[in-house]
Amino acid sequence: MVRSLRKRRRRRLRTVALIGIDGSGKTTQAHRLADALTAAGRPATYHRNAGGRRWLGRIAQRVGRSDAQRLVGRDGLLAVESVLRWLAIAAALVSCLLTGRTAVMDRYAACQYASIRAHGGHRWERLARAGYRVFPRPQVTFLLAVDPAEAYHRIERRGTDHETMGWLTAADTAYRTLPEYPTFVLVDAGRPAEEVSRQIQRHLAGWLPSADAGETAEATPAMPPDPMPPARPVTPDHTPAPGVATPLAARAHT
Repeated sequence: MVRSLRKRRRRRLRTVALIGIDGSGKTTQAHRLADALTAAGRPATYHRNAGGRRWLGRIAQRVGRSDAQRLVGRDGLLAVESVLRWLAIAAALVSCLLTGRTAVMDRYAACQYASIRAHGGHRWERLARAGYRVFPRPQVTFLLAVDPAEAYHRIERRGTDHETMGWLTAADTAYRTLPEYPTFVLVDAGRPAEEVSRQIQRHLAGWLPSADAGETAEATPAMPPDPMPPARPVTPDHTPAPGVATPLAARAHT
């Protein structure tokens, strides 16, 4: 058992994805995670794999349309999103392959599948999955779960864009109905940002190098999910109990 855990620890952490509805804190947490991994000796790069919906929305408003869908239509929006996100993910993966750095993905393929479902364009999902199949599944995918009402208030407070409660609720449902949902690591993103960061970092602590691999392997049960395990929430405890992995920054200096 210990030998198996040691073997898994020696695998290089190549890709981590953070997904969730708008207002769940993906961008903030992805930046923090990239910085934390780098500080802990696992060089990482942040990648924002946006689909261009916000950019299209701004163009729409300038020409007198209320949103991106009113500008290019539902099918046009889904097509543009799918292509732009595909290109962004491809560029991020190639970059990290060349540099050897860990890719911290702010959004990934699952975000496009959820967007398609939330828009009701289910026939597009099959096409999107065919195109995105070339990308490897991230070793860890964090789903930042937050109540749509809280997400709505966060978006309104930042004041850079706008989403309706109907859209946020539909997107939340879409993520939870994806076939990949059981493989996601659920994070309580309704908590303060510092606590959310600790949840995420504690789960990834097992990927970091350690002076005593055997001792750490036994003390770190939080490992990358095996194919299709039950969805697992990350425990949001403030202080790790004995036998629970500590945050990345702490592990870096031990």
